[in-house]
Amino acid sequence: MKRAVLAAIFWFVLLAPAPAAEVASQLKPFGRGSWQEIQRAHAGRPTIVHFWGVTCGPCKVELPLLGQFMKEHVAIDMVTISADLVPNLPSAARAMLEKAGLGTAENWIFDDGFVERLRFEIDPAWQGEIPRTILISRSGDTTTIEGSAEMADIEKWFEQQQTAASK
Repeated sequence: MKRAVLAAIFWFVLLAPAPAAEVASQLKPFGRGSWQEIQRAHAGRPTIVHFWGVTCGPCKVELPLLGQFMKEHVAIDMVTISADLVPNLPSAARAMLEKAGLGTAENWIFDDGFVERLRFEIDPAWQGEIPRTILISRSGDTTTIEGSAEMADIEKWFEQQQTAASK
């Protein structure tokens, strides 16, 4: 009887859903077709898609700024994609996102050894430089920012999205 109870508790703990905070900080595996999935899921909504990496120095500065922006602008969909050229552990990526205030964003991590194929799906001309930010308007138009984004430019884009929505 005691073994049955212990076994039931073990299986309950193993199969129980993760706490909300843990779910929010999970990284979705970004593979073939993920870019199209993201575009479909956010169609008609202004969306910031930010490509970054744990080993990227400018990303360490930019991520907290994006975290603050997300906090102040709840009408924006924020998607981050860890696209580091150096494979890194998901735990390091999650920790960096949490520290930057992006734990509740929609977070992905490249999950294919053939990263060139993933980059090609996003932009055939992209060679893998990070940080890289793609601003997707309500109409689906995209603006790509290579390198560190100026928060003033993102703020201006956001205001344009708000103006377009009110018309």
